Amino acid sequence: MQIKDADDKQPQIDELTALATRSDVNAATRRQIETEIRKVRAGAAGERDAAYEIEFHFGAESNRVTIHDLRLEVDGRVAQIDHLIIDRVLTVWVCESKHFSEGVAVDDFGEWTGFYQRRAYGTGSPIEQNRKHVAVLNDVFAKRLVEPVKRLGFTINPELRSLILVSKDARITRPKTKAGRARVEGLETVIKVDQLMQVINAASEARGLKVTPRIVRAETIERLARQLVALHNPAPFDWAARFGVAAHPAPAPIVEPSSAKATEPEQPSVGTCQSCGRGVSTKVVQYCIDQADRFAGRILCYTCQRQVRRA
Repeated sequence: MQIKDADDKQPQIDELTALATRSDVNAATRRQIETEIRKVRAGAAGERDAAYEIEFHFGAESNRVTIHDLRLEVDGRVAQIDHLIIDRVLTVWVCESKHFSEGVAVDDFGEWTGFYQRRAYGTGSPIEQNRKHVAVLNDVFAKRLVEPVKRLGFTINPELRSLILVSKDARITRPKTKAGRARVEGLETVIKVDQLMQVINAASEARGLKVTPRIVRAETIERLARQLVALHNPAPFDWAARFGVAAHPAPAPIVEPSSAKATEPEQPSVGTCQSCGRGVSTKVVQYCIDQADRFAGRILCYTCQRQVRRA
């Protein structure tokens, strides 16, 4: 059962796009904004793909509840959790989704490299990122920010487990196993999103009957999930400030008449404008006679002529 869907990322993309098209944004800043737009779109795509896989398998279940895009703040620490899956034995799968469309590589030291347009770029470890999310979620339970779950008078502490969900079409290059070389801790939690059901089912089978005393009612995990969603605190985005540009574009400068026009001698008035009463020169009168169809046979000054043209 889904308790919360992902927040809409389109407003962020629209704001960034508008920022990138402003005339007062220089080329270097514009490139940075365009890079941010790609990141937001890629992140949204990864979350969307993972959410689809999660809901395909668990959306109709009453024994599991799902939450997408949950942002928690506890004592100044923040966790932006992509997906949570909670089952009736209080196992909470904390899932971080990543959209590496051209693949990702992890070396022997646990350093991550992504690829974009066949170029490599360094990126932070989602394993470490998700550890922080788990730590904040642990604080939520430890500080009783949600109601403790009890069964037969005993409090049941949730078991938090981390998963990193990589897009199913991405290539994952892992370090080779070498004798005497320590494995990269947590790398086994990195899976392709289409393996999610298999991993969760295998974990349930491994627990077997040992978890029977922990089984709670479906209504209990739904209540817990709704209490977590009530703590959701969406992040404010001030993209202009982030990229060091003004909140609003500067007004267009007022264009003064050229010096040639400013010094041009005025023609003497030989009549008056039939709309506003201003004096008009011989040239204006002759022009209005030549354009009689446009001005309905009236003699108009330059200002009133422009108003007719705009209309």
